[in-house]
Amino acid sequence: MMQDTIDRGSGIGSEKGIRVANCCDQEGTMKTSTMSTPPSGLEAASAIDLVSRLTTVMKKAQLDCDCRSQLDEALDRFAAMERKRMMRGHLADACKQSRKIEAILPFLRELDELTPAERDRSVYLEMALLFDDIANAAVAGAAAMRSLNSASDA
Repeated sequence: MMQDTIDRGSGIGSEKGIRVANCCDQEGTMKTSTMSTPPSGLEAASAIDLVSRLTTVMKKAQLDCDCRSQLDEALDRFAAMERKRMMRGHLADACKQSRKIEAILPFLRELDELTPAERDRSVYLEMALLFDDIANAAVAGAAAMRSLNSASDA
């Protein structure tokens, strides 16, 4: 039976990485395989990468029992769930960028009241910054939608 716990190798003299217990040894002895850990802070993409690397380690583990197919199915389900989670995140980010743009648009309506001879010339710079904010939100929203498209192709 596969061990449920994962040792992250945090003790003195331990290897860097995640140690995963194999379930089937000819002599009945529990063996482990080590998988390197991804850099921290890489949330969504690293989860899919982690599943891929974990799958590679498990294939090398030479599991000869029924747990092999169960493990493969579990990894496939986890990868599909992570892909869906990433897709929801990309869509949520695009919606967030859209709301940012919507929040800025009312301030741009003040352009209709401006003249080329404004006493306070800083108002022109303020309007330029609003356009910059819209452009940045649009670029981020477009990137999120492209990522959503790429994630749905996977």
